[in-house]
Amino acid sequence: MPTLSSARLLLPELPLSVVQERLEQNSFSAGLVLPDGPLEVTFPASWPGDALPIFPELLRSGGSTRQFVLIDRFLGLAVGLMGIKDGPDEHGDLEIGYGLNPECWGEGYATEALQALLPHWQASPGVRHVTAETSVSNVASGRVLEKCGFVQVGEDWNQDDGPLLVWATVF
Repeated sequence: MPTLSSARLLLPELPLSVVQERLEQNSFSAGLVLPDGPLEVTFPASWPGDALPIFPELLRSGGSTRQFVLIDRFLGLAVGLMGIKDGPDEHGDLEIGYGLNPECWGEGYATEALQALLPHWQASPGVRHVTAETSVSNVASGRVLEKCGFVQVGEDWNQDDGPLLVWATVF
């Protein structure tokens, strides 16, 4: 999988070695091999935001994580994680999710990363729509999705987050 990029971000696929390291330590540095050469990346204790609970399952999968590290290319700092949660399903829906370090909220990283990753996911075989769910109270995530062309298509509910808004791309 190639490393994608944007103006401020490098977006390599999350290596299992970083998953293992994060489960063992709150903060650490790791050398990642990128197309332009190796890069020492700092992973703060707040990384990867709300996405940390998926790490044990990623490690058990033993294969591709289908997740991308959001690295501020100028700071060498991991600021979040964005990737595929599920899919594509039988309807061609590919569900994504993301988490950012709380201290990076409101800095435009999620929008920038999603704008870089969305064409990659939309071009995947069998994908008709890219979808996401946000907590009703998470207005900022809804704005990120709207800026990237998602529209609200429904509502859902789950035990952990309560009422959710369902979003999808139209293409």
